[in-house]
Amino acid sequence: MSNAACPPSSASVSLAGDPRWLVPLSLLAMYVIWGSTYLAIRYALASYPPFLLAAMRFAVAGTLLFAVLRLRGVALPTRRQWRNAAIVGTLLLAGGNGLVCFAEQTVSSGIAAVAVASMPLFAAVFAGMNGEWPSRTETAGLLLGFVGVVVLNLGAGLSGSPLGALALIGAAMAWAFGSVWSKRQDMPNGPMNTAAQMLCASVSLIVIALLHGERLPSHPQASATAALAYLVVFGSIVAFSAYLYVLKKVRPAVATSYAYVNPPVAVLFGVAIAGEHVGPFDLAGMAIILVGVGIITMLRTRKA
Repeated sequence: MSNAACPPSSASVSLAGDPRWLVPLSLLAMYVIWGSTYLAIRYALASYPPFLLAAMRFAVAGTLLFAVLRLRGVALPTRRQWRNAAIVGTLLLAGGNGLVCFAEQTVSSGIAAVAVASMPLFAAVFAGMNGEWPSRTETAGLLLGFVGVVVLNLGAGLSGSPLGALALIGAAMAWAFGSVWSKRQDMPNGPMNTAAQMLCASVSLIVIALLHGERLPSHPQASATAALAYLVVFGSIVAFSAYLYVLKKVRPAVATSYAYVNPPVAVLFGVAIAGEHVGPFDLAGMAIILVGVGIITMLRTRKA
């Protein structure tokens, strides 16, 4: 989605160009940071309603990033780019993240991460409709990752509601469709793409929050506000920028592989911070998921 410069064709890539390590580094940021955001959302929901929480997260992050870019002289998006950013931002952030926040009111953070891990399967189907079906080996990695998600789910206590589960499936489908659709659209350049999508998504989320009857808390907990700050800086600016970069550089199967790593990372954060129990099914599921991600990542397509 971001129109970053293509890597030089020479074997040695300079830091001023498009270094080869930037894709794996971006993938690592997506894997670790987004895996931790599920727990951060749970802490933030202690004081903030779900859609307003997401709206504040992206409004603050988008405004800060947009202001920095404009001060550096980055050009404004065109009218068409604003339109496309509004559509994609609403799908990815309002539909994807907003519904996850809504679901985590009744579904645990680990289960939410597991459910969202179905997203690459939807992305593969949507990409196939555009004639970009994953290769056989990539398909094997996707299916293996899905098996790992099922095994991981067997070891978790599913205490969510049917409405929460439905919201998570909708979130996965919205994020997958937005990711695939955006690759064929005229999007803003580089980080401005991130800022534009966040700003547009925050408007959509505010509308949804008002329709949902949400109001800001008068005395939010300090831990909830700290969690919101973490979501703004790391979950939004850092990790989402990394995602947009990877999405433009590699195949959808690779760009969406983070969804398989997020569940075990979310469970590990839950164990380390919230004292959650991890059983044998959890450990086996994590191992299978990581193997599936490894298969997909090793087949990463280099951008010409």
